[in-house]
Amino acid sequence: MRGYRVPPPPAGDMVDWPAEFGTRFTVFVDTEEEFDWNAPLTRDRHGVSHVTALPETHRRFAGRGIPLAYMVDYPIATDPRAIEILRGLVADGVSTIGTQLHAWVNPPFDEILSPANSFAGNLPESLEAAKLDALTGAITAAFGVVPVAYRAGRYGIGPATLGLLAARGYLLDSSMRSAHCYTDEGGPDFAAIGNRAFRTGPAGALLEVPLTTVFTGLARRAGIGLYNALGRVPKGRGVFARSHMLSRVALTPEQMPLADAREAVAVALGEGLRLLNFSFHSPSIVPGHTPYVRDAADLAAFHGWWDRILDDLGRRGVAPASLAEIIDAAPLPAKRALR
Repeated sequence: MRGYRVPPPPAGDMVDWPAEFGTRFTVFVDTEEEFDWNAPLTRDRHGVSHVTALPETHRRFAGRGIPLAYMVDYPIATDPRAIEILRGLVADGVSTIGTQLHAWVNPPFDEILSPANSFAGNLPESLEAAKLDALTGAITAAFGVVPVAYRAGRYGIGPATLGLLAARGYLLDSSMRSAHCYTDEGGPDFAAIGNRAFRTGPAGALLEVPLTTVFTGLARRAGIGLYNALGRVPKGRGVFARSHMLSRVALTPEQMPLADAREAVAVALGEGLRLLNFSFHSPSIVPGHTPYVRDAADLAAFHGWWDRILDDLGRRGVAPASLAEIIDAAPLPAKRALR
C-alpha cells in the first residue's frame, strides 16, 4: 500500500511566535501499552504494568518545572490503575492528557490486522473517525476533560485526519515527524515537513507541532536530499554518520546518543527554531518493554540523557512550555481550554 505523502505547508501558514513566548521546548510522552516490538501487532497481547513507574518519572521532570503532555491511547484510557495514576499526575495543573490513536488496539475492529492498517490514516475515513470517537470518548470519561491535542500512533496520519480532528474540536496535532518517511511500511512520508510549527487543517484551525529532527555534521545543509540519496547506497548513512558528515537526529533519548542530541539542540537553536519538540514512549521507563531500554544500565542512561539535555537547555535559556501555553501563543482562529 502506498503511503500518504504529506504536502509542505504554505509559507504563510508558518507560526511566528510572539516575542514574549521566547524560545521554548515541550515534552510529549507517548503513553501507551507494552507490546513486543519485534513481533507482529496483535489486538490483545499487551499490558500496562509500567504505569506504576510514571509518578517517579513525572517527579524528575516536575522537579525542574517541566510539564509533560501525556498522549494516551485506548488501553491506557480504559485501565483503572492507569487512569488513577494519570489523574494524579495532571493534578499539577500544567501537565496535560492528549490523545494517541493506536488503531490495532482501538475499537471498533472492522479492519484486517495488517502493518498498513496500523497507520490509522490508511483506514476508510468512517472507520478512522469511529476509532477517534471511541478514544476521545474514553479519555473524556476517564479524565473529565475533552482532549484537544492529538498524535497518531506510528505517526500514521492520512488525508482525512486533520479534518476529522478539526471537526471534533482538536486544536493541536503532533503526528508529523519531520524528515522521516514510513512509506516502505505503508505509512506517511514527511520529507516535505520541517521543524517549524504551522497552521493546518480546515481554515487553519489546527496547530501542527512536528517532532523535531535535526541534520548535523559538515554536510548538514544538504539535509534530507543527501540523506535520502545515502539510503540508496549500502551503509552510506552509517559511513557519513561515523565520519561526522551527516546524521539525522530526532530529539528523543530513544536510540539517539547524548552527544548527537546535544549537537542537534545547538544546531536547531542556531538556525532560529523557537519551539523544540521532544518525545519518548512511556514503556521505556521500565526495562524490557521497548528496544531502547532493555536493562537497568539502559534506564540509567535514559535518565542521564534527560539530565544533560535539560541542563543544556537551561544554560541556553530555553524554557519549558505546556501545551496550554503553546496553544495560547499560537494564532489559531478558535481556541478552547485544555483543562
